Amino acid sequence: MTSTRDRGPVPFVGSVVGAALVVAVTAALVPLRADISRAAPALVLVIAVVVAGLVGGRIAAIVTASFAILAFNVAFIPPYWTLAIDVAEDLIALVAFTVVALTVGTLVARESDHRHAAEQRARELQALHERYEAVQAERERLAEEATRVAVLEQVDEQRAALLRSVSHDLRTPLSTIRAVTSDLRAGPVYDDATRDELLDLVIDEAERLDRIVANLLSLSRIEAGALQPERQAVDVQELVGDAARRLDRVLQRSRVELEFAADLPLADADYSQVDQVVTNLLENAARHAPRGSTVRVAGRLRGDGRLSVVVEDEGVGIPAADRSHVFEPFWRGEGSTSSGVGLAICEAIVEAHGGTITVDSGPGRGTAFVFTLPARHE
Repeated sequence: MTSTRDRGPVPFVGSVVGAALVVAVTAALVPLRADISRAAPALVLVIAVVVAGLVGGRIAAIVTASFAILAFNVAFIPPYWTLAIDVAEDLIALVAFTVVALTVGTLVARESDHRHAAEQRARELQALHERYEAVQAERERLAEEATRVAVLEQVDEQRAALLRSVSHDLRTPLSTIRAVTSDLRAGPVYDDATRDELLDLVIDEAERLDRIVANLLSLSRIEAGALQPERQAVDVQELVGDAARRLDRVLQRSRVELEFAADLPLADADYSQVDQVVTNLLENAARHAPRGSTVRVAGRLRGDGRLSVVVEDEGVGIPAADRSHVFEPFWRGEGSTSSGVGLAICEAIVEAHGGTITVDSGPGRGTAFVFTLPARHE
């Protein structure tokens, strides 16, 4: 950092320099005094006063001016080497020289003081600026450090939430599969209908495990920024129908109604990713739809040329305070048994396709998730 200390003019040094110059000028001009006017040594001696003022300030200028007046009187005004003055004109010259020397020395010293003060202020401002930049750099470093700490804390929180989610979601289907298979192996001989029912239960839980693992893998790709849709022409109505049939046992408590516009164009989307969105939304609807209610899936073409898909249930709805959180990873509503990642994955996939997903819900009127996809233009 630049130092702000400045000693400024040094009177003693300036006085010594001025006196030396006066002696040098006097010694140089004395041999020539018969051939030059008295104005010449006066002007040269004034220069010595100016130099002294620049080096040593006002005190040095006054001291040098006094010494120069003495030298001018003794060496250049007859009778030489005395203080006596015989001619009035010489007296006037000495007085004029005195006034000029003192005035010029004072003015030069004052300007020198001003210059030194300005330089000192400039150095102080520079030092303050450097200090300010250092403080700013330190503040930015601390802010970055705080951000890193916050990110690490968030990662730790998400890791803990993921572990809770995995431990909860995987334990239930695994426990069911283990119990059924153990029962089938060691238990009594079941009739074909009971045996098929137990095997269907194993298949349901295995498919549930597969969906959970798929969601977790998708979440890892989302966090790594590797979720890139491989676009193709997708018949959304056919995709929804396949997903509904695949989730038939999950949706067995409800009726599923598909309402798609006859002129609905193909979507320009990644089939497997959109299938994951629909699967998550249907499974979410199945968890919240009352027995005997209807889960409706509708598709239409919007005015802006995008496809709009609605997945709607007749459940209890989502409280207003919770609607802004439903797409947050690992967030679970009160009494929810989901992993808390399905809707977050839906949002990431839809946004990766350039679409949007929203929720419309209210107590007693069910929940409707609406997402959009770009239409395919051949």
